[in-house]
Amino acid sequence: EKALLTDWACDCFMEGKIDVLVENDEEALSDYVRLQKCINIAIWCIHEQTEMRPTMGLVMQMLEGFVEVPNPPSPFLIRSMP
Repeated sequence: EKALLTDWACDCFMEGKIDVLVENDEEALSDYVRLQKCINIAIWCIHEQTEMRPTMGLVMQMLEGFVEVPNPPSPFLIRSMP
């Protein structure tokens, strides 16, 4: 069975193993809070329902810390990505 990168990344996130996503990247691992924020945003950006995805403007506000990043959706909502 062919594994999808998005499924694997979501599984890692939901299992609390986001360090696996950036294995051997010391810069990313050195700022775990920022890494987690970026992955939260990324999961929102691949949401199955396009109307639930943040706009690029909102993504920028989340990355810059002007807007709080909500918890990402349940993984079942993004499992059927084409």
